Amino acid sequence: MTGPSREPLPTEEVIKAVERRSPKRVPMVMCRWWGEGLREEYGDRLKEFERYPEDASLAWVGSMDPASMGLSWYRPDDAGRAKDAGGVIPDWKHLDEFIAKMPDPEAPGRFDEAKRVAEDAHRADRYLLLGVWHFFFERPWFLRGMENLMLDYYLHPEEVHRMHEMLCDQYEGLIRRAAREIEPDGFSTSDDLGHQTQLMMKPAHFREFLKPYYARIGRVCRELGLHFWLHSCGNNTEIMEDLIETGVNVFHPVQKHTMDLASTARDFGDRMTFHVGFDVQQTLRWGSVDEVRAEVRSLVDTFDRDDGGMVLAAGNGIVGETPFENIEAFLDESLRYGTAHRKRRKSETRNPKPD
Repeated sequence: MTGPSREPLPTEEVIKAVERRSPKRVPMVMCRWWGEGLREEYGDRLKEFERYPEDASLAWVGSMDPASMGLSWYRPDDAGRAKDAGGVIPDWKHLDEFIAKMPDPEAPGRFDEAKRVAEDAHRADRYLLLGVWHFFFERPWFLRGMENLMLDYYLHPEEVHRMHEMLCDQYEGLIRRAAREIEPDGFSTSDDLGHQTQLMMKPAHFREFLKPYYARIGRVCRELGLHFWLHSCGNNTEIMEDLIETGVNVFHPVQKHTMDLASTARDFGDRMTFHVGFDVQQTLRWGSVDEVRAEVRSLVDTFDRDDGGMVLAAGNGIVGETPFENIEAFLDESLRYGTAHRKRRKSETRNPKPD
């Protein structure tokens, strides 16, 4: 008996999964996400995992580099405190200059590497994601520093909106250029809106300060025919309805130990596709091979609906001290069970059990 095909899925099959149109297997996207210390630990051994498919290609485009913007107050040494109390814009008096010196989305060279990735993806018939890391929480956190940003929602609401308008112009410009020049199938970004128990902010603050800009990017993606993928760690339960309303199509990772997996799948799975992230904090690092395989099966059983709506991933970067055999079990079971489950789902749909 032959095992499941190790060939990556063609673009249309990933689209079917995202749009819940019955793909032939559960796609694997960012399953081979190597995090801190893993390459140092295993080196070339990690190449052994290249026999497992990655069903999407990511073309990353950087949105800004403060060190290259010629900001009058900014020094390279400032970068070390970027996500602490200082930030790139420590005083709102600098905002006008920062906006004026924001990089042009149309600047030459910004898409050189993305074009190379896109050419390979299109040649291989691979689903292509435009990746712009950091969105309307993580980027302002970088620009203002966490302490300042949390106070800004109360003390400087007008400036927060101006900052978000600036970022929205940048992201929209990059997305529109990508649609012309590399023809992606989706747009992927990150925001880490939650922590282990709840949101990083009040839901009301998300709705006032972030949701309008999410919605604007959602409209751009719909206009251009792109799927909107969001990575957000932590507990996002309180705003899942909001994310759906803004046009987020695919959500990663539904982090274990922070969100209830079964209720999330039940309550939102008919309107959102889940890019389900395997637990890299505990199960993958400390579990047995059998526990890793069982966890993969549990995730697929929970999230893969009759018509699809699931993509498998690592929950975050797989870090050092993760057993090699556990990574192998995760990848192998994702392929095997993700294929078998889809076959069973299709069979049950064609031949429903009598009442």
